[in-house]
Amino acid sequence: MPKPPLTLQSLATEAKRFAQQHAEISEASLYGVTDGKAIGTYIERRLHAFLSQNYNHQPGSSARGRDLPEVNADIKFTHVRQPQSSCPFKSAAQKIYGLGYSLLVFVYDKQDDDDANLGTLQILHGVLVDKSRTADFQTTTGLRDLVAHNATIDDILAFFAARRLPVDDISGRALAQRVLDNPPELGYLTISNALQWRLQYGRVVDQAGKVDGLSDLVDARAK
Repeated sequence: MPKPPLTLQSLATEAKRFAQQHAEISEASLYGVTDGKAIGTYIERRLHAFLSQNYNHQPGSSARGRDLPEVNADIKFTHVRQPQSSCPFKSAAQKIYGLGYSLLVFVYDKQDDDDANLGTLQILHGVLVDKSRTADFQTTTGLRDLVAHNATIDDILAFFAARRLPVDDISGRALAQRVLDNPPELGYLTISNALQWRLQYGRVVDQAGKVDGLSDLVDARAK
């Protein structure tokens, strides 16, 4: 019998199962490893294998666009000490209207057992962030407030300038008009300006399960 396709709903279900079954991983190959990218790659491979057991799933890649192209989502594994990652910059509109795809975020801690020569990973938090919630919290909060108080294009442009949104005069004016015509949803990421966006996840972890579009994937016992 052919395996069913992966959907965003089934991803949430399976990611929760994965977090439960892999809440703690002890491996000799992880001992002494401090490179966050290497640790993330290790866990991501295990997640892809887990999903492929029951679903018609082919892992994507950054070169191909998304880690989970069939559901338009990216996977982010990040350390609890500083839960953040980077993502490609496409346009300033991403900070207002979201990245354009959902995020599966796992926050982990890692400890080494020097006696056993084992590295132990613990998955502390898991959140599926719907693409509608992937904009910047402070930016969307401010813009929604301005629109609610009958802001003009000049007010919106002044807000862009104050927050150093990376836009030129022409694209900035077009984006300001778009905000007035179509106010953004409230986002829950913290997105810092850079050559690549720097995404911070503290707020989505804190609000997981409390806000529509932020699905909590890890039981309260792990928090």
